[in-house]
Amino acid sequence: MNNVLDIVQKEKIIAIVRLDGADQVEEVAKSLYRGGIRVIEVTMNTPGALDAIQTINKMEQDITVGAGTVLDASSAAAAIRAGAKFLLAPSLNTATIETGNRYGVPVVPGVMTPTEALTAQEAGASMVKVFPVRSLGPSFAKDLKGPLPQTEIMAVGGVSVSNAGEYLKAGWDALGIGGSLVNPQLVKEKRFEEIEQSARQYIKARDENIQ
Repeated sequence: MNNVLDIVQKEKIIAIVRLDGADQVEEVAKSLYRGGIRVIEVTMNTPGALDAIQTINKMEQDITVGAGTVLDASSAAAAIRAGAKFLLAPSLNTATIETGNRYGVPVVPGVMTPTEALTAQEAGASMVKVFPVRSLGPSFAKDLKGPLPQTEIMAVGGVSVSNAGEYLKAGWDALGIGGSLVNPQLVKEKRFEEIEQSARQYIKARDENIQ
């Protein structure tokens, strides 16, 4: 289980794929891969999300695919059966964490406070995501890791290519990037080269600011 989070921490950038349908998920994943992205999350509120996870799993061997917007234990179990290697949730649900632990799949729950982060850890989560991070900013990593130095944290909700480096330099372990990387309009217009270029920009920001 920890090997997956090791990959997440090494890669730093997690592409969050939330689409109106799964018919173009393979093209999106290929564009992200060409741009250097190796960790992809498909949100469970994407129609056909489970099929999309299976599709991505059959692509390059070094892609790690997970499920996002996992709200409860039943959704967690369904995503795991589809082949999700990690689960992300927008909120803290201990039953979801327990389900992931039962099957050896790490769950990264959404938190906003030290109390929630500690509750998540006590339930078995090795990493938490601060969501939405835009209202807290990069410095919140230091604030949270002060009393909880063992906490591994992911920033989601407000990270852009212009501030990604700032978050990484501030000590965040990983960054979840949604619409500013996989823009729904670009997908709709099949402008996959622009998604690839955006991925390259995030990878460049990571490589220039990794601690």
